Formats: sequence, C-alpha cells, structure tokens
Amino acid sequence: MIRIGILGDIGSGKSYIAKNFGYPVFNADFEVSKIYKKDKKIFKNLKKVLPSYIHSFPIDKIEIQNAILANKNNLKKIIKIVHFEIQKKLNLFLKVNNKRRIVILDIPLLLENKINKKDDILVYVDAKKLNILKRLKKRKYFNEKLNRNLKSLQLPLTKKKKLSNFVIKNTFNATKIKNDVKHIKTEILNI
Repeated sequence: MIRIGILGDIGSGKSYIAKNFGYPVFNADFEVSKIYKKDKKIFKNLKKVLPSYIHSFPIDKIEIQNAILANKNNLKKIIKIVHFEIQKKLNLFLKVNNKRRIVILDIPLLLENKINKKDDILVYVDAKKLNILKRLKKRKYFNEKLNRNLKSLQLPLTKKKKLSNFVIKNTFNATKIKNDVKHIKTEILNI
C-alpha cells in the first residue's frame, strides 16, 4: 500500500487536494469533529482536565476554542487526550483499506506526531498567505490567536516543504489542482 501524506499550512487546501486523488482519505480533522460529537469517554476526559471550559456533550467547538485561547498549554492537554483515539481510528482505516493501492493521509500533525512512515510519499500544498487568510476568515470559528497557537505546534513550513516528494502550488483553481494531482499520481504509480 502506498501512503500519501498531505502537508501544508492551515487553510492551504490540503483536504480539497486529498479528495482529488480519488483514493480513500483519512481526514484527521473530520475524525476529531466526530469524536467531539459522539465520544462520551473523550468528553469525560476533557472535562476532567479542563473543567472550566468543557461543559456540554456533544462538545461544542467554542468550548475547545475558549480553552485553547485561555492557555496555550490547554491545547497540549486536548491533543494528548484526542491523539490516542485518532491513532486508533487511523489504524482501523489502514486495516480496512489494506488492499487498496493508495491511501491518502490528511493529518495536520503527520510529521510532528511521528505518524508518518519512512517510505510515505509526502505532498506539500503551497499557497499564498493572502489567499490562505482570505479562506480562513470565511470559516465559522476563525480566530487569529487560535490560528497562531495551532501553528506553534507545527514544524516550520519550509522544513515540511523540503521533506516533501512533491509540491502542489495551490492557486485555488480546480482545473489546475486536478491536473497537478493527476501528474503526481502518474509519477507515483510509475515508481
């Protein structure tokens, strides 16, 4: 099985590009969102470590956001609790898709949490800061301080780009993205 990890800045279009590969995608952000809505055990654990912020089930994203904004260390507490569950979901995804030729890993902290394998193919999504900011501001829960806190956990983008096997310049043009992804898939399948 070929594992393709999608890397890039927050809001650079990683998830959109991941979907364009046409193979099964493990989207960690989507899985976290499901955990907040459905996993009472995670709720209880988060409530235990963040009782001033986590009050209701399903967990409201605003409660998570407020906890992170109040204290940057709260983000590390959240990750510690949620990461183990995400790792289990990833392992199940890989098991279910083990006969597939390619799987796509859309995991924001793929390198930082050492989830990647040595032979993973890494695709870096490069986008202009101005375009990213314009997209982020459209998000319901966008907060600049929160964004900075999340970025502080990430490796420098220059390092991610350097470690990548391929770079997609995302101009947010669907036709260009489809062509770039098609080109990368062709190269990967011919390796």
